[in-house]
Amino acid sequence: MQLNGAELITRFLEQQGVKSLAGIPGGTVLPIYRALADSSLNHILARHEQGAGFIAHGLARVTGKAGVCVVTSGPGLTNMVTALADANADSVPLVCLAGQVPRALIGTDAFQEVRSARIVESITKARFEVRSAIDLVELLPEAFRTAESGRPGPVLLDIPKDVQSESLHLSRLPDPAQRDAPLEPDAAQIIEAARLIDAAARPVLYLGGGVTQARARDTAQALAERASLPVTTTLMALGTLPPNHPLALGMLGMHGAVYTNRILDECDLLICIGARFDDRATGRADLFCPGARVIHIDADPRELGKLRKPQLAIHADAGAALRALNEAITPKMRTDWLSRVNNLRREAPLRLPGIDDVRRPYGLIRAVSQLAQPDTAITTDVGKHQMWVAQSYPFIRSDRWLTSGGLGTMGFGLPAAIGAALALPQAGAVCFSGDGSLMMNVQELATLAELGLNVKIVVMDNSALGLVRQQQELFYQKRHFASLYERAPSLCVVARAFGIPAYDLADARDANAMLREAFTRNGPALIRAPVAVAEMILPMVAPGAANTEMID
Repeated sequence: MQLNGAELITRFLEQQGVKSLAGIPGGTVLPIYRALADSSLNHILARHEQGAGFIAHGLARVTGKAGVCVVTSGPGLTNMVTALADANADSVPLVCLAGQVPRALIGTDAFQEVRSARIVESITKARFEVRSAIDLVELLPEAFRTAESGRPGPVLLDIPKDVQSESLHLSRLPDPAQRDAPLEPDAAQIIEAARLIDAAARPVLYLGGGVTQARARDTAQALAERASLPVTTTLMALGTLPPNHPLALGMLGMHGAVYTNRILDECDLLICIGARFDDRATGRADLFCPGARVIHIDADPRELGKLRKPQLAIHADAGAALRALNEAITPKMRTDWLSRVNNLRREAPLRLPGIDDVRRPYGLIRAVSQLAQPDTAITTDVGKHQMWVAQSYPFIRSDRWLTSGGLGTMGFGLPAAIGAALALPQAGAVCFSGDGSLMMNVQELATLAELGLNVKIVVMDNSALGLVRQQQELFYQKRHFASLYERAPSLCVVARAFGIPAYDLADARDANAMLREAFTRNGPALIRAPVAVAEMILPMVAPGAANTEMID
């Protein structure tokens, strides 16, 4: 068959099973867009390249397959950088097809030329500079294999414009990429891990995003129940255990419950699977679980011993390790430890003030959870609303919880919800946002209106950068500098201008009824919920403090 580089790209994407991709056209990717016009691929025209990247995030996080985005060279690529860094931090499989100036112009400071691979070197899993159309035969499947295998992550393909137009002859298309088989743990190490678990009196199972990536929720729950292991999760693994499960301790760390952090302080064995001892989880590292031995299991060997030296480090896929541990451990009832856990839970519970009042943050989140479908994807932006949701939303599926954890990117929520709703057209998505975060990628309201997807945007509006203000209140002598908006826009008017129906709970006699109306209607909607700027997200560990020194 005779085809050019751009046609090879689109034909391969179809064969790979890609249904939707997001991007913005520009001079150096116009050959790809010409090929897209003749393909079966559903192209989402974002309004900003960062938005396109986060739409791909949403697709990837829900499906478990690499999301795809397309950007032109120069400013197109640099606008995509934050989405790539976010995917790298949260282990999201992404393939970015980036245009580049023609080969003869590379290195001449040509119009819209940047050294793409150098720019993204530290924030991608791999970078490939394509220099002939025939290279695509090998590099396209390699990009997908790399993005999805082991610890997932973003991959960049830097493709000059003339490579996209270059003709080549192929007898057949390259085979679709297959991700590598999950890395199995060493059998002797699993036996040793089982021995340590069996011998422990006060163990805790500490689960991170690697468990979600491995789709190992049920296996993790089975291990916890078999060995009577209390379970705490990072922000990225919420929903691995249902919140009402007797072994569920919820999220640890900066905004976890006081009892969760106290239980961790008393444990004698920490079994960490698919987590990386992030500072927001551990607080002051030298005081985190001070009396505990550590088993650390991770698909990325670079994480083993990086921040906490374990007694046993196992390089393995989280799901494979959980299955092996389930077979190796001895079932055990830890009556004394579970009794102590329950006592601590009663002594220092997570307080949710206003849980029955829809006009306050926890009550609003509770009301939304009762209106959303069980399969609905929940996204957030970054700030107080994110932590309120993390503390109180009753997640039952970790693969339906999408937030920016490692990078903490404001502007993530709306485009990620668009991507999730593309993958879940019936259940759709709910995006919890703040007025500061929403404005970071507000232009994607136009994309949402155009698509008509079932996305409900719940904006907690306090006319402030709320979490910044809270830290200024607590740690910077109450000097609220550059954290309050003196002239806040009318978000409902903004949404309607983009073609999105909007509801303002400030105007509602019956806020619950207005919320129900918004969720009952088909398609997108924005719900503005005024929130007092003084509302805080507590408890909170001060930066640099130990998790046991919480402000509550």
